[in-house]
Amino acid sequence: MPQIFGDFVESFPPEQDSLELTFTPSSLPIKKRWRSNRLSANFMADYFSNFLPVDEEDPAHQRRIKESKAAVNYVANELLENALKFNDQATKFKIKFGIYFLEEDDVTAVVFATNSVSAEGLDKFQSFIQELLSSDPQELYVQQIEKSAEDENSVASGLGFLTMLNDYSAKLGWKFEIVQKDPKMIAVTTMVLVPV
Repeated sequence: MPQIFGDFVESFPPEQDSLELTFTPSSLPIKKRWRSNRLSANFMADYFSNFLPVDEEDPAHQRRIKESKAAVNYVANELLENALKFNDQATKFKIKFGIYFLEEDDVTAVVFATNSVSAEGLDKFQSFIQELLSSDPQELYVQQIEKSAEDENSVASGLGFLTMLNDYSAKLGWKFEIVQKDPKMIAVTTMVLVPV
């Protein structure tokens, strides 16, 4: 049975446009793959901006589009980097990366990445998620920066997620599910809802 944390959207209206890309992490070394991350995030942000209502004559609308593209670009780049970096390389699991749109009062970009996670990394990741969801994001951000300053070898994990929460008013969600039993393979979908 899947485990869900945070704000996770299970299904989207079928009439909404979306974009989904698939990456085969084993096809290139991760160092070479980093080069294409920014290109993929830029493409996703450009694609997304086409769905925002635009008034060509209103500078406020142009500023909104520019800010929205920057937010989607940042979120997309962070999610794709994390998915590639933390994908369980032993599984040969293909990473899915995409964007959906929710239109209620305003437009919300829903950026997601799905990757596999090792059994060893599962508990640590879920503990971090629980801490993230139960803490004040600004206080946790400061704590992570301080940890990094105290120990230069420390990797201040979660700064990307905390930036999404603090700077872009994003909502985060995760879904963990077993996609194969023997050998066991666990997939995690990380979802970020960005109001634009």
